[in-house]
Amino acid sequence: MLRPNSRHERQLFWQIIFGAIATLAFILVGISSCSARDLGQWGNADPEVSQWYRSLKMPDLPNASCCGEADSYWCIEKSKGGQVLCVIDDDRDNLALRRTPVANGTIIEIPPHKINKDPNLAGHAIVFLSSGGAVYCFIGISGS
Repeated sequence: MLRPNSRHERQLFWQIIFGAIATLAFILVGISSCSARDLGQWGNADPEVSQWYRSLKMPDLPNASCCGEADSYWCIEKSKGGQVLCVIDDDRDNLALRRTPVANGTIIEIPPHKINKDPNLAGHAIVFLSSGGAVYCFIGISGS
């Protein structure tokens, strides 16, 4: 094993180790904070569509779920100069879904690495958001 010799090398070594641990902890917290929720509100949903929601994965973290229907917001897909935008257009009851309200008309910029290219079975564009507004996944109509 390579061992740092000078004080500066030791400090750099430990900075790298702590940085790696902090990064890993950040990733794990981000993944664990996204837990798909089925609180019974999807009892009347098409089983095929419900299964599809559960199967969606984050494109940049393929082992991580996009979350679930309770973390999804319907939107109108747009683009501006190559940037994919999602304009929230979802009148479903936030209280019943136990999700953070996002006002209709809110424009969400979709990071390119969050665009899921799976076929869309829902019939409308969908963005999956954390309670803080971070984009987990986006599934467009046009195959963005």
